[in-house]
Formats: sequence, structure tokens, C-alpha cells
Amino acid sequence: MGRILAIDYGTKRTGLAVTDEMQIIASGLTTVNTKQLLEYLTTYISTENVEKFVVGLPKQMDNTASESEVYIQKFLKELTKAIPQIPVDRVDERFTSKMAFQTMIDSGLKKKQRQNKALVDEISATLILQSYLSSL
Repeated sequence: MGRILAIDYGTKRTGLAVTDEMQIIASGLTTVNTKQLLEYLTTYISTENVEKFVVGLPKQMDNTASESEVYIQKFLKELTKAIPQIPVDRVDERFTSKMAFQTMIDSGLKKKQRQNKALVDEISATLILQSYLSSL
């Protein structure tokens, strides 16, 4: 089995999370400047066995696509062109940013640390991945 890599895509920063090889544990990986995302993923898969990408699917409360879906669709076309051998699944990502922020509070991070948007993105990617694993 290979790892599953989750992507919480953002126009500026993108949070990444990954499973272990047995696909049991979801862990935050990093946050990458979105302009370097494809380069980062290409390098990462050259050293790690990645079986699947899971990309957040932003939806409104009425289940319609969020405005950011336009940017994600563009990214998905670039991703499947650059790395066609790895399939992509989508996971509803509603509330992940709020849940990530609450997780930071619950873990005792100080206010200054909670303002680190890169950490919020990484935790959001981990929550997307955990949601995906729970649905299997």
C-alpha cells in the first residue's frame, strides 16, 4: 500500500497531510506556497510511495460549489496532466478551517501561534484526510 496525500488547496498557501504506508494515521505534512505546489508534489512522489491524492471539495451550505472551486478545478487539470499515474478523490471540506482553529485552541496553542495561517491550512488538510479515511 502507498500513502494517501491530502491537499487543502488555497490560492496563496496549500496545506498538505499524508497517511502512513498502512493508511491508518493521518498526519500534517507541511504548507506550501501554492505557486510551488506542483513542483513540491512531483519531488515528494519521487521519494515516497503515494497511491492517491485527496483534494478538498469546498461547498456552500446549500451544497453548491464554493467560489474557490474554480481555482481548484484549474489546479486539478494541471495535477492530472503533471502526475497522471496517481488518481484523485474529492472530499467535502466544509468547516475544516473552523475545526482546525478549534483544534488549535483545544491543544492549548497561544493566540500568537493560532494566527499562523499556514498551520491552520496543514491542520485542515489533516482533517480532510481523516474524513476520507473514516469514509473508507
